[in-house]
Amino acid sequence: MAKPQMHDEHGISHDDDAVVNINFTYRSKQHSLHFDDSATLAHLCAAIQDDLSVPIENQKLLVPKVGTLKHPFSEDMSLKQLEGRKITLMGTPNDEITALNRASAAATARQAHLVAARRNPPKLISRRDPARAHEDSTYTFMQLRPLPNLPHPGRSLAFLERLKADPGIKAAMRKHKFSVGLLTEMDPLSYTESNHEGTTRILGLNRNKGEVIELRLRTDAYDGYRDYKTIRNTLCHELAHNVHSPHDRNFWDLCHQIEREVAKADWKSGGRNVAGSDFYEPADVESDEIAYDHGGWTGGEFVLGGGTPASSSSNVRGTNSGNNALNRREIIAKAAEERMKRMTETRRSPDRSSDGSGSAK
Repeated sequence: MAKPQMHDEHGISHDDDAVVNINFTYRSKQHSLHFDDSATLAHLCAAIQDDLSVPIENQKLLVPKVGTLKHPFSEDMSLKQLEGRKITLMGTPNDEITALNRASAAATARQAHLVAARRNPPKLISRRDPARAHEDSTYTFMQLRPLPNLPHPGRSLAFLERLKADPGIKAAMRKHKFSVGLLTEMDPLSYTESNHEGTTRILGLNRNKGEVIELRLRTDAYDGYRDYKTIRNTLCHELAHNVHSPHDRNFWDLCHQIEREVAKADWKSGGRNVAGSDFYEPADVESDEIAYDHGGWTGGEFVLGGGTPASSSSNVRGTNSGNNALNRREIIAKAAEERMKRMTETRRSPDRSSDGSGSAK
């Protein structure tokens, strides 16, 4: 038997003994091999391995009406049985097998590394500045407390938490070293005065330079919450009372400074959503006068939701009448403050036109 020879895909042969022609398709390309008449199937597979680098053990030959021929290939099957048939070769070359093995080994190693990492997780290294963390825990609101007797105290707590976490408020408190014992909400009805002249509302109170700060979060009807940035400005006002009790020029300068610092550090830009719920302030509320407070409160006992009067000569520091020029907002706040004070004094003072028994003098 002549040695099997492989020829090019055009079937050109110069060997007179090559009388068996085998044509097959491999990866959409036609190939032709020429053998002598004594060649077997094993010779064909060996020739394919030499020319196409497809290992014999990976070869499969699909032959219509014969079936699938695969390793080990018969030494007894003559190639004459396959001549003229449409044959399709399937198999992976050596270089691709090597690449697949490398990829498989890499994937196995990577998986083993991940398993080991999960079993022995690295110690987390905190990148937070310890000094900054200490400041955040020191210059803050130590307690937050909504009024439990009002509807939906959870929403009020979310409002207070948002104020505590506000980037601008946190930055200002760190800078000025403000520490507040309790941040709570006020009952709107306890700090609202009405008479024939109109209605005046107190927006916030500061007791004992930061022992307690109260903020008017709700509308008078308890049917919603006031604008977030309005309440935040009120909080800035009350924080300024940690340093200055009366509404003098020093107080207003510090108040406006804190407001500017809070706005500058407000990289989250506030927004209009608290705990997933919108809050609002009815339009008619703005038609009444508002006063931030009557200055920093000193002395007395604080009772949550107790409705402490808005002014008292024993526990409220008066305003300084010798202020420098005030801006429009300061003038409005001062006028509302005086108006609230007159309303309170009128309500509390006895009738000068009658004696103790109630009879006219």
